[in-house]
Amino acid sequence: MKYRRILLKLSGESLQSEQSSSIDADRLRQYASEIKRIVQENIQVAIVIGGGNIFRGSMGESLGIDRVQGDYMGMLATLINSMALQSTLESMGVYTRLMSGIKVEQVCEPFIKRRAVRHLEKGRVVIFGAGIGSPYFTTDSAASLRAIEIEADVVLKGTRVDGVYSADPERDDSAERFSNISFEEVYRRGLNVMDMTAFTLCKENELPIIVFDMNKPGNLLKIVKGEDVGTLISMN
Repeated sequence: MKYRRILLKLSGESLQSEQSSSIDADRLRQYASEIKRIVQENIQVAIVIGGGNIFRGSMGESLGIDRVQGDYMGMLATLINSMALQSTLESMGVYTRLMSGIKVEQVCEPFIKRRAVRHLEKGRVVIFGAGIGSPYFTTDSAASLRAIEIEADVVLKGTRVDGVYSADPERDDSAERFSNISFEEVYRRGLNVMDMTAFTLCKENELPIIVFDMNKPGNLLKIVKGEDVGTLISMN
């Protein structure tokens, strides 16, 4: 296996179907099955999932909600998604731990780096909820920071497209997909991969990112085996 410890970043919207307004049970089971397959290969897996299918902090302002309050509401939304994924994984026999950036002691542990690493070493999937526990930071930033803290080999960003393109492939048929691209080239072209804080954290710590289609069965396993799936963003 090419990667032994990964941080998988999923968006909250990825849990939705066209018929579902929040969490789609079939999609949840599909993702859990993909994760279980790589756990069975002794890959250490950490996960950060967004909350946009329930509530996004930036939505608060349009509702007259203070930005800070809205961001905390968004953190709670990520915990709902994290709990749903945890429950589904455990129903499939995968041991998990949910760790939170804010204190919710009845349902999850507080984030402590050493404890998180120990869980991973014991083969448990660790889900990081509630972002980094502070407003004004996205779950992309949480994914980058937690990946650096646990010394992950790579950040895997699961999306609904199969990599990074020169333009939006859903709007521009001539958009070019990159197999490999450097951090500097992403900056130069102004490509939208992650928010700037998250992306810069990865660059400064030389932590590669792979953007891939999480909805295609088998992609996650192929990546950890080192197969050419999605777009690899690295220093070179």
